[in-house]
Amino acid sequence: MDYPVERVMYKRSASGITVLAHLLGVTSVILLLIWLLHYREGIELDSNNAYRIFNVHPFLMFAGFIFVAGEAMMAYKTVVGTHEVKKFVHMLLHLIAIVLGIIGIHAAFKYHDRENIGDMHSLHSWIGIGTFCLFILQWLFGLSIFLFPNSTVNTRARAMPWHICGGRALLYMAICTAETGLMEKATFLELKNNRESYLINFLALAILLFGITVDLSVALARCI
Repeated sequence: MDYPVERVMYKRSASGITVLAHLLGVTSVILLLIWLLHYREGIELDSNNAYRIFNVHPFLMFAGFIFVAGEAMMAYKTVVGTHEVKKFVHMLLHLIAIVLGIIGIHAAFKYHDRENIGDMHSLHSWIGIGTFCLFILQWLFGLSIFLFPNSTVNTRARAMPWHICGGRALLYMAICTAETGLMEKATFLELKNNRESYLINFLALAILLFGITVDLSVALARCI
């Protein structure tokens, strides 16, 4: 008898946390833009200024990769629509995230080449490239199992828990990469108690909370 009430409560929780996740994601993008445009000389991939080239990396790796991937997860679990439409949007948004992520990674390597800096020497880069490669494999796995019609219902049912858990784990790995990247950059710049250091701290907190609320939104939506 109490099940309908519990169902409504879950819907309200999922809806509220989903809205909060969207707000935190947008807030993170705004803080990131303030940091890169106001404190770090701007964003331009084909610039003669090496720092402006590098700034493409953090911008696209969050606004283009992590943020879009989070929106893709919520689009599938929290948006009203037919199953096939939601599945296609989920796949398409993840593909967009991959493309923008490739450009973001290219910007980092281009900056390293310009400044004669070695590649793949930090924990941030190890976690990041590992996460990105696994993300592509996860997308290909989902594409072959859930979008192509040749897989059986039984195969999809067995693959679904792995796909869900893998996606949530990769979200946290991407958040961890962003946090270590911000910490590495702040250390490299030798920032101390000033406005830029506080801005980076608030940005890191917003990104962390975005990841947590996306995960909670998806988890609660599954309970409906």
